[in-house]
Amino acid sequence: MDVAIKDLSEIEKEITIQTSAVELTPHFTRAYEKYRSKLELKGFRKGKAPLAMVIKLHGEAIEYESLNDIATDYYRQAITERDIHPVGEPVLVDMDYKRGEALSFRIKYEIRPTIQLGQYKGIPVERVVHIVTDKEIDDELQRIRRSNSTLTEAESVQGEEFIVTVDVQETDEAGTPILGRKTAGMRVYLADPSVYAEIREALKSVTTGASVRTSFDRETDGGKTKTYLTLTAVKIERVELPEVTDEFVKKITKDKVTSVAEFMRGLRTDIDRYWRDKTERNLTDALIAQIVSRHDIPVPGALVKGILDSMVHDLEQRYPNKKLPPDFKEEEFREENKDTAAFQARWFLLREEILRAEKLEVTDDDVAARAAEDAPRVGMDKERLLGFYKTSDSVRDRILADKLTSFLVQNAAVTERSTEEFFA
Repeated sequence: MDVAIKDLSEIEKEITIQTSAVELTPHFTRAYEKYRSKLELKGFRKGKAPLAMVIKLHGEAIEYESLNDIATDYYRQAITERDIHPVGEPVLVDMDYKRGEALSFRIKYEIRPTIQLGQYKGIPVERVVHIVTDKEIDDELQRIRRSNSTLTEAESVQGEEFIVTVDVQETDEAGTPILGRKTAGMRVYLADPSVYAEIREALKSVTTGASVRTSFDRETDGGKTKTYLTLTAVKIERVELPEVTDEFVKKITKDKVTSVAEFMRGLRTDIDRYWRDKTERNLTDALIAQIVSRHDIPVPGALVKGILDSMVHDLEQRYPNKKLPPDFKEEEFREENKDTAAFQARWFLLREEILRAEKLEVTDDDVAARAAEDAPRVGMDKERLLGFYKTSDSVRDRILADKLTSFLVQNAAVTERSTEEFFA
């Protein structure tokens, strides 16, 4: 077997393999035998026809049919002997077979790039810390009350804690109805901040059966468009919010919390924890983006494709029956997310290099510590959870990811800025 490897780029290679008729003989013999085992010839039991007869009748067809498998075998042998580790599936680009003489073929494959690590320590990054406000806690308490509210039918609206069921008719500026632009039975919760202020104002004192007119500017691709509506109140319901008492707190927490004071402390703690977690995620994302931007490395297309495949698969899992809708444009989705996938692929390669350079790995002590930390949260005995964690690759991957994140943050040049503003 003669092998020649050509560099098409830093990550794309082309291997040419040529084999003689002598080298092909054992491969063809196995192919003949495999075909004979399934062959039925008149005068012979199935699989018992003489091999010479099989070769005479079907030899050429069998040889040509087996060439792809033979090429795969020689390709695997060649890359194993040369300690080559391709990324993704190889592509057969050319094959030439002269019966009784030789087989030659060319295969393209990709490899991981050789990475020279640049800066990944001492990178300046800002930690934007959100300060939880009393208003934020009051808003969350109000949301909890609304989710536990009851409805009472009313004749008129007398505030914002009302739900108005309206028939909506779009009109022209003069109030003439536009054909085909009517929606019946739309429920409008006046306390919902997403409701247009003009609609809320129009319905603020409406009575059952009454119609009111309003207009507002709606954002469209072409800019702002003035929309005119006639709203007819079909039904009005008062939202009865429960009082925040010890009994209410016991009810919604199933007796885990017994007093309003304790509940409010827990509410502040939960909101604060949410923002602290978000702060660290934003910090990590910004740090990773900085590291990736400092490394201009080529990314194998097979790696990008694999990430896009995972994106499509994850999207499928969110739909009923785990199937994408018939009108889903997969090629457009892949094109739109190509840059994101390339970024993730580049970080995947850099991540492995950093882990190797810093000798970061998961120890048994790390796994035991994670089991002890998680056991109370998942409600499982620590030793039992540890037994599962020891055999779980995904748990080890999470621990390793956390170790790397902690290392990068500890070695970054972090500055802090506090704000009461919400941030993405």
